[in-house]
Amino acid sequence: MSTMDDELNEIRKRRLAEIQKQQAQNQPSDIQAAYQQEQAKAEMEAQKQTILRQILTPEARERLTTLKMSRPALGEQLEMQLISLAQSGRLPSQISDEQLKNLLMKMQPKKRKTSITRV
Repeated sequence: MSTMDDELNEIRKRRLAEIQKQQAQNQPSDIQAAYQQEQAKAEMEAQKQTILRQILTPEARERLTTLKMSRPALGEQLEMQLISLAQSGRLPSQISDEQLKNLLMKMQPKKRKTSITRV
C-alpha cells in the first residue's frame, strides 16, 4: 500500500508542477494584454479630452465634469454627442455654458407635472 501511496503522491507533485509551470507561462501574456488594453483606453480618453478642450469653453467643461461625477452615463452620452458633432463639422464655434445647458435640457426627457386636487 505504501508504494502505491508514494507513486500517487509523486504523480500529484508532477501534475501540480506542470500546472504551475503552465500558469507561469500564461500569466505574462494576460498581464501584457491587460496593460495594452489599459494603454489603449487611456489614449482614447486623452484624445477625447483634447477634442473636448477644443470645442468647449472652460465653464462648459467644468459643467460637463460635474455632470459626469453626478450622472456618469448622461455625461458620457453628452461627450459622445459633442465629439460626433465636432467631427462632422456641425459646430461653428466653441460651445458656451449656456449652449451646453440648452443641449442638456433637450437631452432630458420631459417631466410630467402632476398635481393633486382634493375634492
